[in-house]
Formats: sequence, C-alpha cells, structure tokens
Amino acid sequence: MIEILDGIDKPKDSADILRKWGCSNDDISKIFMRRPSLHKMDIKILQSKLEILTDLGIISSDLVKIIHCRPRFLNCRINLWSNERLEYFRTLFGSKEILLKAIVRNPSLLTYDFHNKIKPIIAIYEKLGVSRRDLIPMLLSRPTLIPRTTLDSEKLDYISRTGVSQESRMYKHVVTLLAISRIETIREKVMNLEKYGFSEDEVFKLFGRSPLVLTLSIDKVQRNMTYVVGTMKLPANVVLLNPFLLFFNLEAIIKPRFLLAGKIEGMGIVPQIKGPAMLRALRMSEKRFIAAFITCHSEDVGNELITFYKNAKCVKRLAESSKKNLSKGFPF
Repeated sequence: MIEILDGIDKPKDSADILRKWGCSNDDISKIFMRRPSLHKMDIKILQSKLEILTDLGIISSDLVKIIHCRPRFLNCRINLWSNERLEYFRTLFGSKEILLKAIVRNPSLLTYDFHNKIKPIIAIYEKLGVSRRDLIPMLLSRPTLIPRTTLDSEKLDYISRTGVSQESRMYKHVVTLLAISRIETIREKVMNLEKYGFSEDEVFKLFGRSPLVLTLSIDKVQRNMTYVVGTMKLPANVVLLNPFLLFFNLEAIIKPRFLLAGKIEGMGIVPQIKGPAMLRALRMSEKRFIAAFITCHSEDVGNELITFYKNAKCVKRLAESSKKNLSKGFPF
C-alpha cells in the first residue's frame, strides 16, 4: 500500500514538478513553448533548481518572465556553488527583497562564473572607491555591469580627467559607465563632441557633470547639437552648462517650443521666449509651459498658439514611422 501511495504522489515528468512548485497550466505551457527541451529534463535536477529559486523568493510568474527572456536558464548550472553564491549575494545586497529584485531583473547573476567573474569585478569597484551601498543601485540599473566591466590604464585616466571626486554622488555613475563602455565607443563619442569646438578636457568635464551623456547615441547628440547651434543659434558651450539640451527629445520638445517662440515674437505679444527665458522654457513641464506661454493669452490668441504648437509637435523625423522594434527579451 505504501509503495502504491508513493507511486501516486511521485511526479511523473517535469510538468508535474512545475505544477507542484506552483505553476499554472498556462505558465507551464508558456515555459515549454519557449524551451521545449524542458519536457525531457531530469526531474531530480529540475526539482533541485526550483528549490534554489524558492529559497530566493522567486514565484511562478517570475519564472515565466525569466524563461521567456533566458530560455536556457533552467539548463544552466545554477546549482553550482549555489550556497556560497547566495550567501555572498545576501551579504552584498543586504536584504532578500533587493536580491530578489536583482535576480529577476538579471537572472544571469545565478549563472556568471562566481569565483572568476563576480567576486573579482565587485572587488575592482570597491578598490576604486565605489562602496557596496553605491554599487547595488548600479547593479540594478545596469544588469550588464558584471560581464561588461573592463578597466585598464586608459579608462582610469578618463575617470580622473572627469574631475569627479569619490565623495561626489556622480562618482559611481562615472566609474560604472566608463567601465562598461568599449574604449572605441568612448573615443568616438569624445570625437563627436570635439567637432563642435569642445576640447577633450571639456568633454570629460561634461561627462563628470552629466555621466549619462555617455549613454546617448552619436546620432542623437549630432541631431540635437546641430539644431541647437545651427538653427537656434546658441553657442556650443551652452551645452556644457545645460546638458539637458542633449537629452531632450528634439521633435517633441526642443523644436516645437523654439518654433512657438518665433511665432510669439512674430505676433508681437508678451511674454516672449528669448535669451535665458528660452532655456527655462525648455526645462518646463508640458503643463507649465502651456500655462506660461499659451493659455495666459486671450482665447483667440491662445487657440491660435495651441494649434500652431500641436502642429509643430506632429512633425515627425523622416522615416521615423518605418522603424521596427526588433528587441526581444531583456533590453540587455
């Protein structure tokens, strides 16, 4: 009788294991559709890996997301050095909740080489003066931090040339962004800004003041700089003090508001958007901008201005509508 009962309770295949673990039939269907070979996976190995995930607090909905974007996840040796790895991560992240968030965001934390990749990279950042408290937000916001980090004498020179001290809040951003960027990419982005009259030192100071400039594509920087310098007739060095001019969307914010400024000037009404007021107007939220320069006028003038502004915002970049999003899975 005991043998019969054991046979009834014993899982027959991986689907049974997943079902007992908490996956619904729909979850199991999605997992197998993304990774059909899991049908034939050894149930004991699968069960041991699911126990590790349970210990981390991962639930069925998290597993579906992970498998969708990392189909081979359960085929990887996540049980290798699992106890030592998880103990290290618990100490690093400080809480089970933050660790869970980090792993769901980047499941590869459980698959990277623990002794030859994870621990040495963390040690490098600590040696550079990035505390663990500062490093955790970087690991969460930049999941490729561990596999992409490389530091040599040239990158260390770049970090020092930004002029950012270790006490600065920008320091962790400067160090991590330069560490994960390819040398060739950094050089290309520096040369791109040098074309507008900046010296190399000025470019690195800009990176220190606004490290996220390093994340902008060369094309975006070129388009924004060309419009700011060529059409708005502002001096190039205004960008050094106002880096938002590189970040803001050209078609949705900068161009429509500049065109509206010209419209207001042509109508001879006040308040006008000139000089320092132009930079303030660009930084305003949409609601505040409309209230400050459009709805403050009479109804007829306001209607004319809002119609002009909306039409200016509708002008799209050439071939923008034909772009296709080919990204699948995680964006990294």
